[in-house]
Formats: sequence, C-alpha cells, structure tokens
Amino acid sequence: MELKPQDIYIASKLFVLRNEPWSMQRLGESLGLSASQIHSSIQRLIKAQLIRKDKGYKIISANLKEFLVHGIRFAFVPELGEPCRGMPTASFALPLNQFFVQNQELPHVWPDPQGEVRGISFSPLHKHAPKGARNDVKLHAFLALIDAVRGGRARERKMAIEHIQHILSSA
Repeated sequence: MELKPQDIYIASKLFVLRNEPWSMQRLGESLGLSASQIHSSIQRLIKAQLIRKDKGYKIISANLKEFLVHGIRFAFVPELGEPCRGMPTASFALPLNQFFVQNQELPHVWPDPQGEVRGISFSPLHKHAPKGARNDVKLHAFLALIDAVRGGRARERKMAIEHIQHILSSA
C-alpha cells in the first residue's frame, strides 16, 4: 500500500470538516474528485492509520500530525515551475502571509486559470486543490500550511509546523 498525494488532500478536507455530515458524493464534488476516488483514498488512509472508521470516518490527529510534520516534505516534494496565474500557497497565503514581509520575489501559486495572482508555479498536492480551496477557505489555509512544510524555507517550515501542531492538537 502506498499513499498518494490525493489521500492527504482528502484527509485535509476531512479534518477541516470536523464533525460536519458528509457523503462520498458531496465530498467528491467539493474536491473535484469522483466518489470512487474518495472511497479508494479512504481505504488507503485507514490502512495508513491516518483515519479510523468509528460512526463515520475520523481523523487520527496524532498520526496525521506526525506524518505532516516529519514525512510530507520527503514523500510529496513540490515542483517549482514557470511564472503563471494562480492561487497563493505556502507562506504567501493565509495564515502565514501575515507573518512574513514579502519582498520583490514572486509568490508561490498553484497554477489556476481562475487565480488572481501571478507567481511561480508550485505543484499542489492534487491538481484539483485550487478548486477545493476556492470552495473552502479553511481547506485553503490548511493546504497552504502543508505546502509551507513541503517547500518552504526553514523559518516558514518551522512556523507552519507550529500551526499544524496547534490545530491538530486542539482537534
């Protein structure tokens, strides 16, 4: 069994949903995925012990935190590309953008034709992440933190890890 980037994308959505009711169909629509993709990912997440089935599916916060803090940057290395239009991520998006003074460098963005910012292409965990983030501000913030861990500088990574640890510990 091998985790896929979409599994972490889905786990992130499940985390931000908390105890809201959801169906595989509804979750798939909000993330731009099919119900069968959601189902397959959930099975992998269960095997990886990142979620458990208990009157629905629940995130195992301690395990997800461990993976995001120590494994994600090695498992799913982002690719930086050419300047493009897109959606800000990592330290260029909330919540981290309020802590860093951005100089003249172009921000990291997920390529997205509907994006409002021009920046350097930063590969998202899943190609539909911009769509999912447009539909859910909390998901966008959580994925941006993950991206700061995946591809940020040491100070950005450290702050993102602190945010992730705090968020997942309070869950």
